[in-house]
Amino acid sequence: MIIHFLGTGTSTGVPQIGCNCEACRSTDIRDKRLRTSALVVTDNRRHLLIDCGPDFRTQMLDAGAPALDAILLTHTHYDHVGGIDDMRPYCGKHPDFPVYCQPNVARDLRNRVPYCFGSNLYPGVPTFNLREIDDTRPFSIGPDLITPLPVMHNPKMRIVGYRIGNLAYITDCKTMLPETLEKIKGVDTLVINALRRKEHHSHMNLQEALGVIQAVKPRVALLTHLSHDMGCHADVERTLPDNVRIAYDGLTLTIP
Repeated sequence: MIIHFLGTGTSTGVPQIGCNCEACRSTDIRDKRLRTSALVVTDNRRHLLIDCGPDFRTQMLDAGAPALDAILLTHTHYDHVGGIDDMRPYCGKHPDFPVYCQPNVARDLRNRVPYCFGSNLYPGVPTFNLREIDDTRPFSIGPDLITPLPVMHNPKMRIVGYRIGNLAYITDCKTMLPETLEKIKGVDTLVINALRRKEHHSHMNLQEALGVIQAVKPRVALLTHLSHDMGCHADVERTLPDNVRIAYDGLTLTIP
């Protein structure tokens, strides 16, 4: 299985517009972060896109326009769904493209892009088959078993990550649910969000993410959804435990 990081930044991306901090001025390509998204190629050669944010078009072009078989959405915030209209070339080849998401996300998508779901569709609009998931139950995409990983983005917003084989992918988590922690303990590769060093009301900071990693004990953990407030990639990564790395846009990993 392969994971390709299409974007590893928070909602404003890095560099942030109008900012002159060290991270935003960095010439290190690893400090150039589009909005968070990833492409997973399963053992069965299914190409699964996790989130479809506003940088989707650029990310697909940068990645060489890879094949896509389905989208897995983590939640309804714009930085995770704002590129859905740019799915037009993929939907042209695959009408009623499958999108897996929670019921509230499906409802919001129908409201945001109603022209994709009407009875008399304008020629060329993307069309989707919204497949609502129960975040307490695994589901299958062809031969691949997908396990939803519910977490709390804030005290009132329950969102999902996903476990696919030996990979667990979680973003925008503030509070890890005990039942989800049990589902990912001992996973080989854990991708988890870490926004910055300081406390944040709806995202884990670096210390909180490292605490989850210590509890899960993966072979390797990768931090994603970083803001410019985290600092420069090279400076932060040298302070991390041996099994923890910072993901960056374009990074590709093979998962045993």
